[in-house]
Amino acid sequence: MTHHLPAGSAASGPYLVDVTPRTAGWGHASLRVIRLPPGGSHSFDSGGSEWIVLPLSGGCTVTTGPATGGPAADPADTAPGNVTPAETSGTAPAVAAPGPGAPPVAARPGPTAGAGPDARRTFRLTGRDSVFDGVSDFAYVPRDARTTVASEGGGRFALAGARCARRLPARRGPAHRVPVELRGSGSCSRQVNNFAAADAFPCDRLIAVEVLTPGGNWSSFPPHKHDRHRPGEESQLEEVYYFEFAAHDGVPGLGYQRVSPSGAGGGTDVLAEVRDGDVVLVPDGWHGPSMAVPGHHMYYLNVMAGPVDERAWRIRDHPDHAWVRDTWPGTPTDPRLPLYSAPERPA
Repeated sequence: MTHHLPAGSAASGPYLVDVTPRTAGWGHASLRVIRLPPGGSHSFDSGGSEWIVLPLSGGCTVTTGPATGGPAADPADTAPGNVTPAETSGTAPAVAAPGPGAPPVAARPGPTAGAGPDARRTFRLTGRDSVFDGVSDFAYVPRDARTTVASEGGGRFALAGARCARRLPARRGPAHRVPVELRGSGSCSRQVNNFAAADAFPCDRLIAVEVLTPGGNWSSFPPHKHDRHRPGEESQLEEVYYFEFAAHDGVPGLGYQRVSPSGAGGGTDVLAEVRDGDVVLVPDGWHGPSMAVPGHHMYYLNVMAGPVDERAWRIRDHPDHAWVRDTWPGTPTDPRLPLYSAPERPA
């Protein structure tokens, strides 16, 4: 199994990135990235997964409602959706069985607060110019729904997904409510936009955050893991890293990602040079550091999900490097952070 997917190698149909349980060989987490031309739209069935539509660049309108004709097949197991008016060329993959350890999950109703999971809803997302320019609003799409993402000005949009059991209501996550955290200190300083962290935004199984690392810094450090279910101590979560970099004087950025075996699962071992649009899959193992070369800020989107009903992010630091965390209180945070803050609540 290849765990580093250079830009373009994970593309399929209309998607610039198409990571699903079927393609990743695991059970739960998905990430897709779609580029829409001005006036373009993309429709998909959520099937047995919950999804978040997150603008990476540009704004969009998200319209979602119950899938026609009953629950749809999980898009993690089927061909991609469609883009109009200009669809990316390519042949849709054939339908295949789910990844290992992922039997179909029967839906169970979620809470009925708000408009309810069966209401047709439309959300207008302001978005942002780029991931380095600001926090974005986003839209949550429940399982067993038909959704259309349309963009008047065009842009790129991430679809972060997780197989789930509960069908929660569709709703918008405003940018001003996104908790922006400064984590670490010194050369380990980074910014975390906790838009769909376990304690920040309700989902059934999906956890997703954005991390911004100033040029020359390390993030995902000390190396940590979450590949065994240890109640109250460690979560069992698959994880996707999707990377983008800030250019400097027109020169594209790059970084490096390390994943080392932890003794669980498949012994994942990665040391990769990563660039714009690259993906790293972490089914198991100690992951980190994520290293940004000097002069180029690094962004990555983390998408996580796992087999346990409890939605939590509990990690175990690598015992050789856990001491680094103890040095943070006495070391100043990198003064370049935050790169930006969440906007104020509209009047």
